[in-house]
Amino acid sequence: MTSEKRFHDKLIIITGAGGNFGREGCAYFARNGARIAALDKNESALEETVSIVKNEGAKNIKAFECDVTSVASVESALDEIIRQFGTCPDLLWNNAGYQGQIKPTLEYSVDDFALVMNINVNGMFIMMQSVAKRMAAQNIDKNNKDDQKPYKYSIVNTASVAALRGTPAMIAYSSSKAAIISMTVCAAKDLAPHGIRVNAVSPALIGPGYMWTRQNELHAASNSPYFSSDPEEVAKNKVNGVPMKRLGTIEEVVKSVAFLLSDESSYTTAFNLVVDGGLSGGIH
Repeated sequence: MTSEKRFHDKLIIITGAGGNFGREGCAYFARNGARIAALDKNESALEETVSIVKNEGAKNIKAFECDVTSVASVESALDEIIRQFGTCPDLLWNNAGYQGQIKPTLEYSVDDFALVMNINVNGMFIMMQSVAKRMAAQNIDKNNKDDQKPYKYSIVNTASVAALRGTPAMIAYSSSKAAIISMTVCAAKDLAPHGIRVNAVSPALIGPGYMWTRQNELHAASNSPYFSSDPEEVAKNKVNGVPMKRLGTIEEVVKSVAFLLSDESSYTTAFNLVVDGGLSGGIH
């Protein structure tokens, strides 16, 4: 099997599939032979993702509307995925998230803080636990007396370098992503006896595109002393802080996720892979 087909016939769930990262992920894994269960709460964005991927020639992608903060919604979506594909998922890219406001701590909305935590932390936990339960149930080998499970299942949670740097004016987002890194390590230890690897990916300064431009505009408007009031100056200063002196691409993030999900990282679990051109200075 060639490396380009290393996900051949694997069933992967991708949450946040209607967003830029999730959409690129759906296309990438489809090109590499996987069957895709694309999940998002935004039905129109989700359908657009599926349409784009199918137009590229992929056939094994299906859309499932899902609210990751609802146990009932997640359970219903997973049951339907298993019914339609006829098998338990092999892989999960737990990618759904919400950036929240960009405002200094003294001005930050308590309600928005709670919303960020609910989506990014509670939602990620609900999805991860629900999928892992199904993986663990499928990985029971009664004939294996030493209880060593084959590591056929893998989960990647999307965190962020904001968790490592404590990005100003992003207290909710940074806090939620720090929680995800800790959640990943704990889950990796708990799920190792069940043959499930769990890792995280932490991107930073990914662009160009709408998300990059909009974040710079919001930082410029935040009145934080750490950012210029000029969005172009904000962008310039951010890139100047990157040792590699450039933005990362969505594709580079997706390839990092693919590495963690693939057998190429078969002895890697409880790890946070930072994709930031050196911005965080090796702090993991």
